[in-house]
Amino acid sequence: MSTEADHVEVPTRMLVHALIREDGTVGADELYTVANTLGMSDQQVRLCIKRLVAEGRFTHEGRGRKAELHATADTTRALAPNADFLRHAFQQDAGLAPWDGVWHLAAFAVPESARTARDALRETLVHLGGAPLQGGLYVCANAWEPYVEEAAHRLGAHGALTLLTTTDLRKGDTREPVELARRLWSLHEIADRYHRLSRIARPRLARLTGPAGLSPSALLTIAVELAAELTRAMEPDPLLPPQLLPQPWPGTQARELIARCWAVLHEREGGEARPALFRLYADITREAADRVVR
Repeated sequence: MSTEADHVEVPTRMLVHALIREDGTVGADELYTVANTLGMSDQQVRLCIKRLVAEGRFTHEGRGRKAELHATADTTRALAPNADFLRHAFQQDAGLAPWDGVWHLAAFAVPESARTARDALRETLVHLGGAPLQGGLYVCANAWEPYVEEAAHRLGAHGALTLLTTTDLRKGDTREPVELARRLWSLHEIADRYHRLSRIARPRLARLTGPAGLSPSALLTIAVELAAELTRAMEPDPLLPPQLLPQPWPGTQARELIARCWAVLHEREGGEARPALFRLYADITREAADRVVR
């Protein structure tokens, strides 16, 4: 029986990104088929395609279900860091990325005349796992410097950026790292997202490993649902080292379930023009699944 917890809301834009093949294309027929399975209308998909093309994220050839989308270089590049962060998360789960006790800080002073760049840099720092210490000063537990500098260069704010590290961080009277992490990041909210991810992944793993065969579109639908829910859980996650987190941490268990799902998806989906989603996630999670099995 389906429950509300089984339902995954997949943004149309995320669906298009999830179906990008390894050659950078998206087949319209496959896109509409999976979208319909997820409860999206053809009109909803058409409007999303129109917006993505207008934004310069894709080019478009052909008409209707015979059409083909081509991801631009900027679109492909923008999706790559997500794989970097997922790989790092699994390394942390496996104990391969222990914390060295170093806090990484970024400070910026962007003038009001460049408010758009300032706001975008602030959002980027939070997306990369930063927490605000005070106005214009953010802290992260991971070595985020290459990502921060890339964003600052892209936004034209690199000259206003200061980067530094410390092993002696205090906020008020708090200096113990675990307590600092608890105060700086909303760990309860992040944990709740991972609990939901586990609830989503378990029944889908049962379907994937069950005796009934699944059609290619059903496999793609499960893949997209898992990717959407994984993104929803990981985007606000600063990926704190295990040493700074309550144990057991629900993110570790949720990613183990995702790894098992992706290992089966990778095994069953052998098409020539498979989505890059399978390549990006399966290689990372298959290693984690192998560790779980062992």
